Amino acid sequence: MIALAPLSPDNFESVVALKVCDDQSSFVAPNVLSIAQSKTWDYLVPAVVEKDGTPIGFALYGKDPESHRVYIVRLMIDRAHQRKGHGTAALGLLLVKLRETYACKEIHISVVPGNLGSERLFQSMGFIPTGELDEDGEVVFGRRI
Repeated sequence: MIALAPLSPDNFESVVALKVCDDQSSFVAPNVLSIAQSKTWDYLVPAVVEKDGTPIGFALYGKDPESHRVYIVRLMIDRAHQRKGHGTAALGLLLVKLRETYACKEIHISVVPGNLGSERLFQSMGFIPTGELDEDGEVVFGRRI
């Protein structure tokens, strides 16, 4: 069973050790960077993707204080657990969590150009390109909820 859990001292090292496939490493920041960002920008919330209580992925989300948009900033599934439906399950859980946490009507996510796997995943879950690029040149996708 896939679940979202808070980052804690008990799962920190396991989360930092999670890695994407080598051909995906240019698309997803290392988890340790995402964790550092969550400590620097207090609106960012880290979440651990667990399968039966074991960390298999990581997410970072929040409501941008400038744009007031709710974003999934990062979503990764460890290379050993990819292509098993865990990313889809985790994204579904995130959508519910964000709707409940922020009472929002739309969620955004950005994708590094060329990351076709993530684009397919997000589009399969109802995200569509907004026509915007973010400050890092990533393609912004949005989804009404």
